[in-house]
Amino acid sequence: MPTINSLTNVLLAEVRDLYDAEKRLTTAIPKLSKKATNRALRAALNDHLRETKGQVRRLEQIFRRLGETPRGKACLGMRGIVDEGNEHMKEEFERDDLRDAMIIGSSMKVEHYEMASYMGAISHARMLGHDEVQELLEETLREE
Repeated sequence: MPTINSLTNVLLAEVRDLYDAEKRLTTAIPKLSKKATNRALRAALNDHLRETKGQVRRLEQIFRRLGETPRGKACLGMRGIVDEGNEHMKEEFERDDLRDAMIIGSSMKVEHYEMASYMGAISHARMLGHDEVQELLEETLREE
C-alpha cells in the first residue's frame, strides 16, 4: 500500500474512492430499479442512474485536471452499503410497498455516504487551491 505523504495524495485517494463508488452505483442502481414496483420510485432511480453516469464523467475530468489517469480504489464504504442493499433484495416481502420502502432506505444511505465523501474532497481541493476541481466536486454535491 503506497504511503500518503501530502494533502494532494489525500485528495487523489478520495477522488479514486469516489470514482469506484460511483462506478459501483452504475451497476447497483439498475438492480434496484428492476425490483422497484412504484413507478415514481423506478423513475427516480433511473434519473439517478443518468446523474451517476455524469458524475463518473465529471470525476474523469477531475483526474485529468490533477494530471492523473482515471482509476478507482476499492471504496469499502460503498461496497458495504451496496452489499447490504443486495442482501435486502433477496429477502421475501409480504407486500411490494415494503420492498420499495427498503429500496428507499438503501438509496438514502448511498446519498448520505456520497455527500460526506464529496464534502471531504471539496475541503481538501479548497485547501490546495484547486479551484476547478473544487467547482466540479461542488457541482456533484449539489446533485446529491
